[in-house]
Amino acid sequence: MSILCIFLFLTTVVVSVKSLPNAELPAFREAPAFRNGRECPKKTWPSSFNNLNHHHHDPSIIHIAMTLDATYLRGSVAGVLSVLQHAACPEHIVFHFIATHRRADLRRTITSTFPYLTFHLYHFNTDLVRGKISSSIRRALDQPLNYARIYLADLLPFTVRRIIYFDSDLIVVDDVAKLWNINLGAHVLGAPEYCHVNFSYYFNSRFWSSPVYATSFTGRRACYFNTGVMVIDLRKWREGKYTEKLEYWMRVQKKNRIYELGSLPPFLLVFAGDVEGVEHRWNQHGLGGDNLEGLCRDLHPGPVSLLHWSGKGKPWLRLNSKRPCPLDSLWAPYDLYRHPTLFCDT
Repeated sequence: MSILCIFLFLTTVVVSVKSLPNAELPAFREAPAFRNGRECPKKTWPSSFNNLNHHHHDPSIIHIAMTLDATYLRGSVAGVLSVLQHAACPEHIVFHFIATHRRADLRRTITSTFPYLTFHLYHFNTDLVRGKISSSIRRALDQPLNYARIYLADLLPFTVRRIIYFDSDLIVVDDVAKLWNINLGAHVLGAPEYCHVNFSYYFNSRFWSSPVYATSFTGRRACYFNTGVMVIDLRKWREGKYTEKLEYWMRVQKKNRIYELGSLPPFLLVFAGDVEGVEHRWNQHGLGGDNLEGLCRDLHPGPVSLLHWSGKGKPWLRLNSKRPCPLDSLWAPYDLYRHPTLFCDT
């Protein structure tokens, strides 16, 4: 290969990583078609979901929400593939994708990669969080799309009564119907809880020294939960006006800076202690290391249904750099990324 060809290849890689507004989106191989097993109920809705508002609620449909952007698109595509591959009834899964811009390009990418997928793509208006986001310890946590999970009840049609929210840096290795079918009881939200975690890590001294803020958790057994995997009752969310409750804490943060971790602390302030606990197997999180160094980590003890590379280190970036962590090899089989060719015409 000539020096010029090597230079052009490296330039292409750098541009794609920076995700410039006019840069080409990553290209992906077409995923296989996944079909329902014989035990699945008959599919009763059309492939096009353009008129989702006009369809009655169908309890056999599993609704999953994810965000889409150029930076995390490779992770999102791997996540979708993993869900479909392990589902007993993949044709009963509907994806609800949320994006801030380049929706036409993203729609083409998803359609060409998953020709048989039923999905809907929504625009997230960043004006909803303008003036409400404070800087955090990692720049990725400050992006408006990171806050889209707060507005799912407003973005999705009222016919969608329950939603699973997934981050874009995870893979599912079990039938997602098991997660979908958990009983939320009277709770709005279900997620794996970690009650041994010290809450002092998630809020700063200004929070704990304030008599008003520090008593926010009084009277409830508040446990940490990761917001990258949540099952949400959207009807209860709308009735309880939980978007407004989360926005309240975002405004408090903007004024007084009581935490450093993006969209997570408002969820803890509103929901911690009032979450339906889900088996830990459904969020083996932290595989991306911490938010500063992204060092390699091992799995938590116990069974695994979902692997989550929360933290700074992402498996596709570590694989690209030829410095993967051992567990990144579990993500690699779901990677449909079409690598740029190393060859040039001479």
